Amino acid sequence: PPADFLELNDAIEVFWQSDPLKADLVKLRCFAGLNQGEAAELLGISRATADRYWAYAKLRLYRALYREK
Repeated sequence: PPADFLELNDAIEVFWQSDPLKADLVKLRCFAGLNQGEAAELLGISRATADRYWAYAKLRLYRALYREK
C-alpha cells in the first residue's frame, strides 16, 4: 500500500543522513527496480560490497520500521 512506501521512504531518508551510500543502494533496489549487480555498478562498488551493504541496510530499515512504538 502507498502508506507502506511512504514509511519506507521516510526511514530511508533518516538512514541517508547517517549512511548515504547504503541508503542510495536501497533506493536503487526498491524504487528504481535495479538488481544488486546493476546497483553496485551504478554506485561504483563491488557486488560483494553491495551484498554487505544490502544486508546491513535491511536490518537498519527493519528496525526503523518495526520497532515497538
